[in-house]
Amino acid sequence: MIIRIWKGSTTHDNSAKYEQLLKETVFPRIEQKKVTGYCGIQLLKNVRNDFVEFVTIMAFENLEAVKMFAGEDYEQSYVIDEAKALLKSYDHRATHYELIHNSIEI
Repeated sequence: MIIRIWKGSTTHDNSAKYEQLLKETVFPRIEQKKVTGYCGIQLLKNVRNDFVEFVTIMAFENLEAVKMFAGEDYEQSYVIDEAKALLKSYDHRATHYELIHNSIEI
């Protein structure tokens, strides 16, 4: 299994709008792609003094599935224009890891 991790941060004022955009627009668009081997996404939020950081963790069965989602340049971030307008900063490249152990049940 391949885990794709991406981070972005926004202001406190834009935090709720950004979270809503992810849940109501971005995540459904990802689901609509119907990528074979896509296993799901998790969203993490860390409220800091000066900003709010979001982390997305996507799971794929293999690297080929990641490439079907993101293209041959699979490390390229997937950030829609509406999200860019709300973000203070973000990773332009996602990081990928091979999952070698998991004991989380949600």
